[in-house]
Amino acid sequence: MSIAKEHIYLDNAATTKIHPKVFEKMLPYLNEFFGNPSSIHSFGRKTRVALEESREVVADFVNAEPSEIYFCGTGTESINFILHGISFASQAETSKRTLFSSSIEHHAVLESFKSICENGYTTQSVSVNDSYQIDFEELKQFVDSDVLLGSIMNVNNETGSIQPINKIAELLKESEIFFHTDAVQSFGKIEIDVKKIGVTALSASSHKIYGPKGVGCAYVKSGTPLSPLIHGGSQERNRRGGTENIAGIVGFAEAVKIAKSEMKQNEEFVLKLKRNFIDGLNAIAGKNILINSKENTSPYILSVTFDPDFYKNDAESMLMFLDINGIAASNGAACNSGTIKASHVILAGGKSESYANGTLRFSFAPYNTEEEITITLDVLQKMVDKFRK
Repeated sequence: MSIAKEHIYLDNAATTKIHPKVFEKMLPYLNEFFGNPSSIHSFGRKTRVALEESREVVADFVNAEPSEIYFCGTGTESINFILHGISFASQAETSKRTLFSSSIEHHAVLESFKSICENGYTTQSVSVNDSYQIDFEELKQFVDSDVLLGSIMNVNNETGSIQPINKIAELLKESEIFFHTDAVQSFGKIEIDVKKIGVTALSASSHKIYGPKGVGCAYVKSGTPLSPLIHGGSQERNRRGGTENIAGIVGFAEAVKIAKSEMKQNEEFVLKLKRNFIDGLNAIAGKNILINSKENTSPYILSVTFDPDFYKNDAESMLMFLDINGIAASNGAACNSGTIKASHVILAGGKSESYANGTLRFSFAPYNTEEEITITLDVLQKMVDKFRK
């Protein structure tokens, strides 16, 4: 996989380029095998087989049962489906009405909880330290007999911080609390065994691992109460109405196969790129460029901040400067593109708004090169000079 030298893409946490093998695998399901998998004739049966084989691939990847995997449109839909589905299906079974998440969750979690709270629930937020790790002692205080469901992300999409999912799951299991993790930034990049980590539910997305956009999945442990989010059909075992995106699902499964075979070597390669990038930043500006992605972070994500005491911080202008010079980066979550406002994640780490306004995210992929890192650092050297106070 390659890109033009004059355009360097370092925004892989937002989306990734579709893998050629994935694209090739999808093509027959866009023209030749076009049947509706709910149809009983031969056209439908062929696509039904492809659908269920894909489900088995994803289930095997996370050590789940195929019946515990639900395909949906996006990671965001998966999160909404799981959080609303568990909350509303549990209303008649329990009096528990408290939910919790962390202060650095994706807006899909935060907005879902806000919506659920309109139906008689309350929510609590676990704070994080300046390395964007949750305060586990504070979390312990939240765990009581009224808590129904918690949602803590596996890898933060802005800083790359990795949360202790196993440890959280073990704590919540003792109190019989449902536990969901947003694994959109970790799925396909680190090993995930749902039985080992002990989560009730998990969300993932295809386009973060070189698969097509418009496909996500939800793992929900067998026996968990779950109401549908989308009504109008019996698809996905009556939990997600609407004809399945067979070409996308087949592509997702192929991306999972590739991720499984290349995960270790990809991790080693991008970690080397990230370390070289950090070394280069230190050479450019020393302590004046601050690293937010510290210990226990994903090798795929690097969050840096231009110290507001030394730079005229303006994330939009900085990103435009990079783009004009052929570098694609981000200031955080792609879902907030066009709004360019202070990141709630950076603010949650105890930073100021001026600090947040000077924060950029660079996210790496196995098809990035050492040469691209060198070119990017050269551009950043020019940007440092331009924005210095």
